[in-house]
Formats: sequence, C-alpha cells, structure tokens
Amino acid sequence: MTRLILLPGWGLGRAALEPLAGALRERGLDVGLAGLPALDESDPEAWLAELDARLPQGAWLGGWSLGGMLATALAARRGEGCRGLLTLASNARFVAGADWPQAMPPDIFAVFRNGCAQDSVAILKRFALLCCQGCTEARSLSRQLKQGIPAEETAQRLAGLEVLAALDNRAALVAFAGLQLHLLAEADALVPVAAAEPLQALLSRGVVERVAGTGHAFVLERPQALAARLAAFIREAGDD
Repeated sequence: MTRLILLPGWGLGRAALEPLAGALRERGLDVGLAGLPALDESDPEAWLAELDARLPQGAWLGGWSLGGMLATALAARRGEGCRGLLTLASNARFVAGADWPQAMPPDIFAVFRNGCAQDSVAILKRFALLCCQGCTEARSLSRQLKQGIPAEETAQRLAGLEVLAALDNRAALVAFAGLQLHLLAEADALVPVAAAEPLQALLSRGVVERVAGTGHAFVLERPQALAARLAAFIREAGDD
C-alpha cells in the first residue's frame, strides 16, 4: 500500500486535511497527517531537520500551502528517499520578490506578520476567511477552519510565518527528480494562480494543474475530487 504523508498549512492544523485524508484512504492509500514542527525558531533548515528526523523515509510527501512548501523542500533534501511530491495551493515562494512576482505582495504579508504579533488568534480568523475566499460555501468552510485552529503559542505562529516568508523552493523544484503534481486553485486569494506557468517551467518530471471555481481552502471544500486526482496520479506513476 502506498504511503503518503501530508503536512498542513500555517496555523490551521491537521483538521483541515482530515476530509481529504479520509477520501484518499477510501482509495487505498496509507495516509498519515503530520503536524508542523512545534518550534519557536524561524530557520527553515531547523524545521526541515525536525521533519526529516520524524517523518518516515520512502513515502510520498505532500501538503497544503506551507505544508506543501515544506514537503517540497524535504523532497529535494531526501532525493531518492522520497517516492514523489504532491502539493495543494503551494507556491515556490509565498511572498513576492522582483524575480518571483506571482505571490503575495510584501506589504500585505507584513500586515499579517504584525497582526500575528499583536493578536495571533484574531489574525488566524482573518486568515481563515481569506482561505475560503473564492469557495462556494465560504462562510461554512470558514467556520470549519476556525473550529480546527490548534492551541499554539504566539511565538510558534510567528516562527511559522517567518518560515513561510523565507522559503524559496525554486531550486528544490528543479533539483527533485521524482514525479511531482502541484494543484492550484483558480480563485485563490493567497497563492495567485498566475504562478502556474512559472512553476511548470521549473519542473522536469512534474505537472501543475489549475482547479476551477474554488479558493485556497479547496482541500476542505473538494476533498473527494482532489483525492481522486491525487490517487490517479500515484497510480499513473505505477506506485499503487
């Protein structure tokens, strides 16, 4: 049975991925939901070292948003020790720069970072609303996301934001020789779908696909459809 480890997005915990994990298990995959590192330091290398020590070798790696970015960096770190990579609403860089403009503008990210330092619970609720923007049942999905917010110290949440800003996976996406599938939501308010083409240009054995009519929280809104596509990709890779 194929082993897949999924990592959650920033601040919202594993609950948001439970429906997707359940749908993938129904399709015969052995899915584990791993938490993000409980660290209050913002060095991405420390986060990757913690994940590398904790997560099983030889599995497919994947994740949502920050989780997908960490999975990407870890896949490149492990090389042949990772069977394949699956990401959901994850960019090569979360915060835009002159050489990667298809991301969140730095001034908007600064608002989140400063807001988190002042009141991390309030900023997480705002973040949940933005995750659901573009989804059909935005209010209902937002309530579900808020209910699953894990108890964390503000320092941990801030560290996660700093890691999110610091990660630059362009080299990792080029370096990882395994199969890759990256799904982006067309109405995503946090990860612009305009990143699809530059992401695709980085891949030698991978594909970037757009999911129409939904937003960043498509993992919660469309678990069955996403599970079908992910499972099909793994089967097409001959790894079932």
